[in-house]
Amino acid sequence: MTSDLERRRAFDDFVREVADPVRRFLRRRTDADTADDVLSDTMLVCWRRFDDLPAAGERLPWAYVAARNCLRNAERSARRRSRLTARIVALDPPASSVPPADADAADAVEVHAALAALRHSDAEVLRLWAWEELTAEQIGRVLGVSENAAAIRLHRAKRRLRDRLERNEGGLGHISSEEGARR
Repeated sequence: MTSDLERRRAFDDFVREVADPVRRFLRRRTDADTADDVLSDTMLVCWRRFDDLPAAGERLPWAYVAARNCLRNAERSARRRSRLTARIVALDPPASSVPPADADAADAVEVHAALAALRHSDAEVLRLWAWEELTAEQIGRVLGVSENAAAIRLHRAKRRLRDRLERNEGGLGHISSEEGARR
């Protein structure tokens, strides 16, 4: 019985360590309700695979991988529901409704639009770097590539984002920079 209690305490410590960063990770990728649902799924996966957890310093990137996989599952489910809803709506369309206006700042909208226009892999490496504040080594662990490959992907993704922002209305002054630019 002591081993079950110790396991539970160790898992509680793990949850205190990773839950908030993983929640932020998910909320930057999806809506708050989905993020909370996926966080629950992620913690369930972590509990089931608790014996497979890496050492203390490696746990957050490991949890990000689990969260990414759970989010992908949730997105697949949402796409299936969306296709089903579209089929139902095609048979019995509802009265049209106008979506509410977006209240985000213009800069945030432009950055999000530029990220959305990038390849998924470029956007993901930028999110891991900027939003999750991971190093190239940690990004490599999350993506399953070497540190060098992650650093190269990050460098190229930054360049593509900068180029995209510069094409869109001349770019944002505080986003575009000469850092790493080849001119």
